[in-house]
Amino acid sequence: MLNHIVRYLHCPHCTAPLAMKDRALACSNGHSFDVAKQGYVNLLPGAVKYSADTREMVDARAEFLSAGHYAPIADALVALARDATDSSAEGCVLDIGGGTGYYQSHVMDAFPEAEGILLDISKFAARRAAKAHARIGAVVADAWQALPLQDASAALVVNTFAPRNGPELRRVLHPRGTLLVVTPRTDHLQELIDALDLMRVDERKEQRLSDQLAPHFSTTASRALTTTMTLDHHALTQLVGMGPNAWHRDGEALAARIAALREPYEVTLSVTLTAYRPLV
Repeated sequence: MLNHIVRYLHCPHCTAPLAMKDRALACSNGHSFDVAKQGYVNLLPGAVKYSADTREMVDARAEFLSAGHYAPIADALVALARDATDSSAEGCVLDIGGGTGYYQSHVMDAFPEAEGILLDISKFAARRAAKAHARIGAVVADAWQALPLQDASAALVVNTFAPRNGPELRRVLHPRGTLLVVTPRTDHLQELIDALDLMRVDERKEQRLSDQLAPHFSTTASRALTTTMTLDHHALTQLVGMGPNAWHRDGEALAARIAALREPYEVTLSVTLTAYRPLV
C-alpha cells in the first residue's frame, strides 16, 4: 500500500517529497528509508524520545480489540466521521498513534474511496497495521515530533487515545478537513481503578485537550459514549496489558488481583468523541 500513499509523505530529514524506489522510499536529496518485510516504513528522523509499545502490549491490544470489547467506540467514531467530514476536503485518512489499525480499518470501510496512512511510534504496532486493511499504509513516526507528511495532505485525521501535537495536526490537515479525537472520561474503567490499582483519568483531561487544540482548531461536534463491558479474567488481563498501565504493574501481583475478582466482571467504557475543524 505504501506505493499508493507515498505522495502524501515527505522526508523527515529535509521535507523533500518521497518516492518509491524498489523496496525503499527516497527523496531527491539522497535520504532513503527501507520498507520492512512486514510492509511498513520507519520514518523516524533520529532517537525516540518516548517509550514505544512493546510486542506484548501490541499483542494484548490486538487480542482485546478483535474480541469486540471496544466496538462501540469504533462504531461511534465511524458515525461521527460520516456526520462531521466535508466531502470537498482532499487528502488521505490519517490515524495518529493508530496502533494495530483497528479503528482506522472501520473508518476506511465507511469511506471506500479513501487512502489511509497510520502513524505509530511502535514498530510492533506498525507491523500489524500494515496488514490491517488493504488501503492503509503504515509508518513508524513520533507524534510529538514533526510529522513526515506534506502540508494539507489529510482530509480526515483520527486520534484515539493517542498524543496530540496541535501545530502539526493543523499543518497536515486540509483547510476543509476534520480532526476526530477520542479521549477517556473520568469514569472510564472506574471499577478497575481501585480493584487493580490502575492509573486514574485526569479530571482536567478534557480541559487540557481543549487548551492544546484551541489555538489551531474549533470544535464542531462532541458526543459522549458510555456503556458496559462484560469481561472475563483473560480479557481483563489483556485490557491492562495493552495500555500505559502495563509499564507500571507487577505481573504476578496483577494476576493475583484479577483472580480475586468475580467472573465475568462488568466494567464501564466511557469516552468523549470530538470533531474539530482547522482555524483559518
